[in-house]
Amino acid sequence: MREVIRPSADLRNHYSEISKQCKETREAVIITVNGRGDTAVLGLQDYYQMKSELELLRTLAEAEDDVRAGRVALMKDSFDELRASLLERKNV
Repeated sequence: MREVIRPSADLRNHYSEISKQCKETREAVIITVNGRGDTAVLGLQDYYQMKSELELLRTLAEAEDDVRAGRVALMKDSFDELRASLLERKNV
């Protein structure tokens, strides 16, 4: 993902332009204050995608830790337990 750097005054004075740029180019815009990076702006679609990807990476890391620690079970057993739990909820 490329980044575009713009001063904070641009965010105040050219918000629509920055918003359009984020959506169309799918590039992050870094807002600077006194010449230093302060805030990142990106389109909402890209934000949700990044958030989903991060959650997936966290889940995969937890799964990898479980495998390393020996916290594994046969898939059939896991599905049988899940099925029983769902049936129990349905009957409550």
